[in-house]
Amino acid sequence: MAAEKRQHPRQSVQLPVAFQREGGPRIDGLSRDMSIGGMFVETTTPAPFGSTVQIFMTLPGLKQEVTVKATVRWTEHDGMGVQFGLMGVRETHALTRLIAGVPPSGPISGSGGPTSGGPTSGGPKSGR
Repeated sequence: MAAEKRQHPRQSVQLPVAFQREGGPRIDGLSRDMSIGGMFVETTTPAPFGSTVQIFMTLPGLKQEVTVKATVRWTEHDGMGVQFGLMGVRETHALTRLIAGVPPSGPISGSGGPTSGGPTSGGPKSGR
C-alpha cells in the first residue's frame, strides 16, 4: 500500500465542477473528494499528468463562480487528482467551510468582520 502524501485530509464532497487546459474546451466534471489543497475530479477526459488547468466551481456562500489554477498530480480512467494553486481569502474561507460541513451563512463579505449579524450575548466581560 502506498504511503499517503497529502498534506490536508480530504472529505467526500460532491460538487459540480469544470476544468479547462489553456486553449482547450471547458469540460464538466464532478468533485469526488476535496481538501483545502486539492480535489479529485471525476471525468471521462482527464487532463494529462503535470498539466496546468483552471478549475471552475461554485462554492456555497459565494455569489460568483470561482476559478482556481491547479496542477494535475495523478490520473485514473475515471478522473484526475489536482493540487490547487493560490486562492483568495474568500475562496479559501468558503472552501474550508464546505469541507468542514458548515452550512453557508449567506454571501461572504470582504470586511474581515464577523459573518453573523445577530446581537452579542452577555455584554462586556467582567471579572466578577
